[in-house]
Parts: sequence; C-alpha cells; structure tokens
Amino acid sequence: MYTLYIANRNYSSWSLRPWVLLSELGIPFDEKLTPFQHGTSSSWTLFRTFSPTGKVPCLHDGDITVWDSLSIAEYVAERHPAVWPSDARARAWARSAAAEMHSGFEALRSHCPMNCGIRLKLHTTPASLSSNLARLQELWNEGFTRFVGPYLAGATFTAVDAFYAPVVFRIQSYALDIDAAAQAYVQRMLALPSMRRWYDAALKETWRDPDHEEETLRQGTLLRDLRAA
Repeated sequence: MYTLYIANRNYSSWSLRPWVLLSELGIPFDEKLTPFQHGTSSSWTLFRTFSPTGKVPCLHDGDITVWDSLSIAEYVAERHPAVWPSDARARAWARSAAAEMHSGFEALRSHCPMNCGIRLKLHTTPASLSSNLARLQELWNEGFTRFVGPYLAGATFTAVDAFYAPVVFRIQSYALDIDAAAQAYVQRMLALPSMRRWYDAALKETWRDPDHEEETLRQGTLLRDLRAA
C-alpha cells in the first residue's frame, strides 16, 4: 500500500493534490501528516527524514520513493488508469492543464496563499492576479466546452481536477470574482466527499505556522477564522 506524507491541511496546497486524487479515486493509502515547523530550515530538516527534497508531498511505495505532486500523479497512473482521462485528446489537454497549474499562476499563489479555514478580503487585486484569474476561467471553460463536463476533462474526476483543487479552496477563502460556470465548478468540487473530508479536518487543526499566517494576513483584512482555537 502507498504511504503519502503530507503537511498541514490548512496550508499545504501541494499535499492536497495527490491526497484528493487518491481519495476521490478510491486508491488505498496510508496518510502520514507532519505539521510545518516554524522556520523553513526546521521543516526542511524534519521533512528530509522521509522526503529527499525536504518538501511535501512525498509518496512511498515499498522501497520506491516518489516526490513532487506531478511525479506522484504519473507514478500512480501507471497502476491506475483512471488517474487521467481515457480519451487521448482529453488526456493530452488534462496533462497540459495540470502542468500549467504546476508551474504557473504565480500571482494567484503569492496573493492568495492557501489557508482553508479563513475568509479574507484582499487589500487590492493587482493586474497580475486579474490576469491569472482570467486565464483560469479561460482554461476551465475550454475544458467544459470541449469535454462537456461536469469535470475539467469530461464526465469523471481525474488528476487535472486534483491539481486545481487548491485553487478551489483559494477562491472560497478570498471570495475571488469568477464567472458563473467557474463558480459552479467550485461548488461541485467543494461538495466532493474527499474535498469535504480535507476541509473538515483542516478546520479541526490547531497548529498555526507563523510564516504561513503572516503571509496570508499581509494580503488583506481577515473577516472570519473558522478553525479550531
């Protein structure tokens, strides 16, 4: 059985991707959650005990270690074909869209750090963030149009949806302005059993990492904190 190492659910967008993928597809795995430590070097030292990069997520399969969320998805796909769409055109699009998320959308990441349990009003919406949101909606709507939906690459949840799962939580936390089709997709994703389990567990977390908290609060005014005290 796979062992998946993750960090705090409130903050760790990268951990969410393989976790929600495995969970939603019903692929068995053992979860190992290690909270972020205060200070980047502290987390790196601790995470190095199970991850060669000192980062999460990291998947262990017996004596095989797979790090990075995109690499994990591809590794799991070798044994579980449902990870990617069966149609070649949809699969090519899904892989490209997942890779774009993996390496892009820098403004969305920096101005809206993932913090599932808070609601925050941004101080400003810079042009770079508006550009990212426009591209996000363009991409999602292309998927809905080409592959009918209700998911990004067709009728079933696949890895491309998992890669945009952190964006779904960001849109909820920061009340980002998106069109009706994109908002319907956000609500559909939030209703998935795996996403609900992640979110419910995130609200119960009592860990607070000062670096992540400060990064979030620099971006706007805190409206609500729904997390356990």
